[in-house]
Amino acid sequence: MEKAEKPIIGITCGDLNGIGIELIIKTFADHRILDHCTPVVFGSNKVFNFYRKSMPEINFSYQSARDLQKLNTKQLNIYNCWEEDVSIIPGQLTEVSGQYAIKSLVAGVDALKNKMIDGLVTAPIHKKNTHSTEFNFTGHTPYLKNVFQVNDVVMLLCAGAFRVGLVTEHVPISEVSSLITKEAILSKLKLLNKSLKEDFDISTPKFAVLGLNPHAGDEGLTGKEEEDIIKPAIKEARLNQNILAFGPFSPDAFFARGHHHEFDAVLAMYHDQGLIPFKSLAGEKGINFTAGLPAVRTSPDHGVAFDIAGKNTADATSFMEAIFECIDIINHRRLYDELRKNPLKKISATVVGNVVDEKIEEEGN
Repeated sequence: MEKAEKPIIGITCGDLNGIGIELIIKTFADHRILDHCTPVVFGSNKVFNFYRKSMPEINFSYQSARDLQKLNTKQLNIYNCWEEDVSIIPGQLTEVSGQYAIKSLVAGVDALKNKMIDGLVTAPIHKKNTHSTEFNFTGHTPYLKNVFQVNDVVMLLCAGAFRVGLVTEHVPISEVSSLITKEAILSKLKLLNKSLKEDFDISTPKFAVLGLNPHAGDEGLTGKEEEDIIKPAIKEARLNQNILAFGPFSPDAFFARGHHHEFDAVLAMYHDQGLIPFKSLAGEKGINFTAGLPAVRTSPDHGVAFDIAGKNTADATSFMEAIFECIDIINHRRLYDELRKNPLKKISATVVGNVVDEKIEEEGN
């Protein structure tokens, strides 16, 4: 059996005053992760040296990289996106820390789009100091959608077999109902159905769709969206798109009664409806995946955590999970493509840890 080629995983440093750099140092202090990927951080040696001083007990090393085609496959690589000194004030929201977070992000996404890396893991940014006329986006997801020029994407939170996607993302609650349309729900379900097949190796995914209103509208008594929009969208998905979608389910009881275990993914109508139960149940193992892109991007499911930045207390579990999920999805996509590229070959594959082992036999033998 042959091991799949180690993917090159790009990593952005996030807000320089947040916990992103600390998470990267803690994650790659465990060198066993290098057996599964070749990592390259888009940032600056100087920033890493600043944070490494506050973590003397951690055995962390890296190599500077000037060429993405000449990376060290046995060590963390840092691709310097800037050479100048930058003011770092852990825990503080500053304009500078946001500007350099965007420098890192732009460099990483550019490498991803040009296929210099196989996947991208993004450390947290803060919307307040990154949003500008030059970066007119409310976060990573809409920026990636714009860069890759796709019609739609899904913000999909994952923790093992527990997955929650969103119809609307970072929008005011007052605008949510106007954005809940049959077309929007169908678009998300189509993308999720495709993603679970290609990215998670689930041949016939099953979806739960939540309602928007209390008790899923109580048949129109507490809201009309379920009857007028959500139910018709589910019916269309099942009858005409061959998508196994069910609902709408009442959000207040759905997770509490453990119904999410019965489905491969849950589609929530808005941000907090999906993320509050997800984060409560997933704990530190949750990650964020942008479904619908031609490339793979994941991130931890938390923010910059200014309150603990620079104190060497951040938990790197979610960040490490994001790295491994990125690797897994890349390997699943490679296998999915291989199965369809070679119709005359029969391929049996097993994902062991984060590596795809393949056994290929010629048809007829």
